[in-house]
Amino acid sequence: MAYTIIVHMLNEDPLMAQMETLPDNSATNIVCTDVRRRDGKAVHFITQGVSTVIFPMHRIHFVEVLTSEAERGEVLEFFRE
Repeated sequence: MAYTIIVHMLNEDPLMAQMETLPDNSATNIVCTDVRRRDGKAVHFITQGVSTVIFPMHRIHFVEVLTSEAERGEVLEFFRE
């Protein structure tokens, strides 16, 4: 199962990407595919046609993991009518 993530890098705009597995506590880098800006446009510092990018952890501030459509259907959301 691929995870959709938002990578917050130091001194850069957040990037959206896909990851096959989440990194563990001892990871020194993360491997991402389909890297793009949050609005879907290409990232200016990644060469066009690149499919996989490896980011070192010392350049990453934090990573957000987005829920999938299947997981979103399992969660009960409370709202007021």
